[in-house]
Amino acid sequence: MKNLVFSLLIAFAAAPTHAQDLLFYPDPVLDCMDDAPETAMRDICIGTAANYCMVNTPGGSSTPVMGACLDRERAFWDARLNDVYARLLTQHAETPAVLDNLRTMQRAWITYRDARCDYEFVQWNGGTGGGPALLACLMRTTAEQTLLLEEQLR
Repeated sequence: MKNLVFSLLIAFAAAPTHAQDLLFYPDPVLDCMDDAPETAMRDICIGTAANYCMVNTPGGSSTPVMGACLDRERAFWDARLNDVYARLLTQHAETPAVLDNLRTMQRAWITYRDARCDYEFVQWNGGTGGGPALLACLMRTTAEQTLLLEEQLR
Protein backbone atom coordinates (compact mmCIF):
# COMPACT_ATOMS: atom_id res chain seq x y z
CA MET A 1 0.00 0.00 0.00
CA LYS A 2 2.73 2.49 0.93
CA ASN A 3 4.54 1.94 -2.38
CA LEU A 4 1.26 2.40 -4.27
CA VAL A 5 0.44 5.64 -2.45
CA PHE A 6 4.00 6.91 -2.94
CA SER A 7 3.84 6.13 -6.66
CA LEU A 8 0.52 7.94 -7.00
CA LEU A 9 1.79 10.96 -5.13
CA ILE A 10 4.84 11.13 -7.39
CA ALA A 11 2.59 10.84 -10.45
CA PHE A 12 0.36 13.67 -9.28
CA ALA A 13 3.36 15.81 -8.38
CA ALA A 14 4.64 15.41 -11.94
CA ALA A 15 1.27 16.39 -13.43
CA PRO A 16 0.99 19.59 -15.49
CA THR A 17 -0.89 21.40 -12.75
CA HIS A 18 1.69 22.74 -10.33
CA ALA A 19 0.98 22.90 -6.63
CA GLN A 20 0.74 26.67 -6.74
CA ASP A 21 -1.99 26.41 -9.41
CA LEU A 22 -4.30 24.38 -7.17
CA LEU A 23 -6.98 26.40 -5.48
CA PHE A 24 -7.03 24.40 -2.27
CA TYR A 25 -8.09 25.92 1.02
CA PRO A 26 -9.26 24.02 4.12
CA ASP A 27 -11.84 26.75 4.80
CA PRO A 28 -14.79 24.88 3.26
CA VAL A 29 -14.21 22.00 5.70
CA LEU A 30 -13.66 24.28 8.68
CA ASP A 31 -16.70 26.44 7.87
CA CYS A 32 -18.87 23.37 7.42
CA MET A 33 -17.72 21.95 10.75
CA ASP A 34 -18.41 25.25 12.49
CA ASP A 35 -21.94 25.15 11.05
CA ALA A 36 -22.59 21.50 11.97
CA PRO A 37 -24.98 21.59 14.91
CA GLU A 38 -23.75 18.28 16.29
CA THR A 39 -20.37 16.60 16.22
CA ALA A 40 -21.97 13.50 14.70
CA MET A 41 -23.06 15.55 11.67
CA ARG A 42 -19.55 16.71 10.80
CA ASP A 43 -18.99 13.83 8.40
CA ILE A 44 -20.94 15.78 5.77
CA CYS A 45 -17.99 18.18 5.72
CA ILE A 46 -15.55 15.55 4.48
CA GLY A 47 -14.51 16.34 0.93
CA THR A 48 -15.81 19.91 0.82
CA ALA A 49 -12.33 21.43 0.44
CA ALA A 50 -11.35 18.89 -2.25
CA ASN A 51 -14.60 19.60 -4.10
CA TYR A 52 -14.00 23.35 -3.88
CA CYS A 53 -10.50 22.78 -5.24
CA MET A 54 -11.75 20.68 -8.18
CA VAL A 55 -14.49 23.15 -9.08
CA ASN A 56 -12.26 26.23 -8.87
CA THR A 57 -8.95 24.94 -10.26
CA PRO A 58 -8.62 25.06 -14.06
CA GLY A 59 -8.83 21.50 -15.36
CA GLY A 60 -10.39 20.40 -12.08
CA SER A 61 -12.20 17.48 -13.67
CA SER A 62 -8.93 15.98 -14.94
CA THR A 63 -7.52 12.98 -13.12
CA PRO A 64 -4.29 14.75 -12.03
CA VAL A 65 -6.12 17.75 -10.58
CA MET A 66 -8.75 15.58 -8.91
CA GLY A 67 -6.01 13.50 -7.34
CA ALA A 68 -4.04 16.54 -6.21
CA CYS A 69 -7.11 18.17 -4.64
CA LEU A 70 -8.08 14.95 -2.87
CA ASP A 71 -4.53 14.49 -1.64
CA ARG A 72 -4.40 18.04 -0.27
CA GLU A 73 -7.53 17.43 1.78
CA ARG A 74 -6.16 14.04 2.85
CA ALA A 75 -3.03 15.81 4.10
CA PHE A 76 -5.21 18.33 5.97
CA TRP A 77 -7.06 15.50 7.76
CA ASP A 78 -3.84 13.57 8.35
CA ALA A 79 -2.23 16.53 10.13
CA ARG A 80 -5.38 16.99 12.20
CA LEU A 81 -5.45 13.26 13.02
CA ASN A 82 -1.81 13.34 14.16
CA ASP A 83 -2.59 16.31 16.39
CA VAL A 84 -5.65 14.78 18.03
CA TYR A 85 -3.89 11.44 18.49
CA ALA A 86 -0.96 13.16 20.24
CA ARG A 87 -3.39 15.08 22.44
CA LEU A 88 -5.18 11.87 23.39
CA LEU A 89 -1.86 10.19 24.24
CA THR A 90 -1.13 13.09 26.60
CA GLN A 91 -4.67 13.08 27.99
CA HIS A 92 -4.40 9.39 28.90
CA ALA A 93 -0.74 9.35 29.96
CA GLU A 94 -1.72 8.36 33.50
CA THR A 95 -4.03 5.52 32.46
CA PRO A 96 -1.91 2.76 30.87
CA ALA A 97 -4.87 0.54 29.94
CA VAL A 98 -6.54 3.36 27.99
CA LEU A 99 -3.23 4.32 26.42
CA ASP A 100 -2.50 0.75 25.31
CA ASN A 101 -5.97 0.35 23.86
CA LEU A 102 -5.73 3.69 22.04
CA ARG A 103 -2.48 2.58 20.41
CA THR A 104 -3.91 -0.84 19.54
CA MET A 105 -7.02 0.74 18.06
CA GLN A 106 -5.01 3.17 15.97
CA ARG A 107 -2.74 0.43 14.61
CA ALA A 108 -5.80 -1.69 13.73
CA TRP A 109 -7.39 1.33 12.05
CA ILE A 110 -4.31 1.81 9.85
CA THR A 111 -4.56 -1.82 8.73
CA TYR A 112 -8.29 -1.36 8.05
CA ARG A 113 -7.71 1.91 6.16
CA ASP A 114 -5.11 0.31 3.92
CA ALA A 115 -7.29 -2.74 3.16
CA ARG A 116 -10.38 -0.60 2.54
CA CYS A 117 -8.56 1.74 0.18
CA ASP A 118 -6.74 -1.06 -1.63
CA TYR A 119 -10.17 -2.54 -2.29
CA GLU A 120 -11.36 0.79 -3.72
CA PHE A 121 -8.29 1.03 -5.94
CA VAL A 122 -8.35 -2.48 -7.42
CA GLN A 123 -11.93 -2.08 -8.56
CA TRP A 124 -10.60 0.23 -11.28
CA ASN A 125 -8.55 -2.59 -12.86
CA GLY A 126 -5.62 -0.28 -13.56
CA GLY A 127 -7.81 2.48 -15.02
CA THR A 128 -7.04 6.14 -14.48
CA GLY A 129 -9.84 6.53 -11.96
CA GLY A 130 -8.00 4.25 -9.55
CA GLY A 131 -5.68 6.99 -8.30
CA PRO A 132 -8.43 9.44 -7.38
CA ALA A 133 -10.52 6.58 -5.94
CA LEU A 134 -7.62 5.57 -3.71
CA LEU A 135 -6.95 9.14 -2.62
CA ALA A 136 -10.64 9.80 -1.98
CA CYS A 137 -10.76 6.70 0.20
CA LEU A 138 -7.63 7.71 2.12
CA MET A 139 -9.09 11.19 2.62
CA ARG A 140 -12.47 9.90 3.79
CA THR A 141 -11.16 7.22 6.15
CA THR A 142 -8.60 9.59 7.65
CA ALA A 143 -11.27 12.24 8.16
CA GLU A 144 -13.64 9.71 9.74
CA GLN A 145 -10.95 8.58 12.18
CA THR A 146 -10.06 12.18 12.98
CA LEU A 147 -13.67 13.03 13.80
CA LEU A 148 -14.01 9.89 15.90
CA LEU A 149 -10.94 10.73 17.96
CA GLU A 150 -11.88 14.40 18.29
CA GLU A 151 -15.08 13.29 20.03
CA GLN A 152 -12.89 11.66 22.69
CA LEU A 153 -11.04 14.83 23.69
CA ARG A 154 -11.93 16.35 27.04
